Amino acid sequence: MALLETQHREMERLLALVRGAETAEARKALFTKAADLLTVHIKSEEEVFYPAVHRARTEDDLLEALEEHLSLKRLLKDLLELDPGDKAFEAKFKVLKEQTEHHHREEEEHLFPAVRRLLDADERAALGSEMLTAQFDMTQQGAPRGTVKNETASAARLD
Repeated sequence: MALLETQHREMERLLALVRGAETAEARKALFTKAADLLTVHIKSEEEVFYPAVHRARTEDDLLEALEEHLSLKRLLKDLLELDPGDKAFEAKFKVLKEQTEHHHREEEEHLFPAVRRLLDADERAALGSEMLTAQFDMTQQGAPRGTVKNETASAARLD
C-alpha cells in the first residue's frame, strides 16, 4: 500500500501545481503529466491490484472504486479535449482534483486496511512490483492518457 499512497501524494501535489499554474501553457504541460500519471495509476489498480485483492470483504469497496475510476476517466477525457485557458477547463479540473482526493481517502481509509489484513507483507510487495511493471510498460508505450478516451462507457470489471 505504501506504493499506492506515495503515488496518491504525488498526484495530489501535481494536481495542485496544475491548479496554480500561471499560464495556459504551463497548465497544459503540468496537466499532461498529471493525466499520464493518473491514467497509469488507475489502470494498474484495475488490471493488477483490484483483481488480486478481490475477496468478499473487499468487493463493495472495489466496486465503488471502479465507479470512481470511471468518473475520473470521463473527466480526464473531457479535460484532454479542452484548452487549459478555457474557463470550463478550470471548473472541470477542480472537480477532477476533488474527486481524485476523495478517491484516495476512500482507498486509504477503507480498502487498504482490509488488504493489509488479507495479504501478508511479501504478497503486498509482490503485488507492488507487478503494478510498477505494468505502470512502466504503459508509460513506455507513450501518452497513456490517450487510452482513457475509449474507457468511458462503463466501469472496469473485477474479473
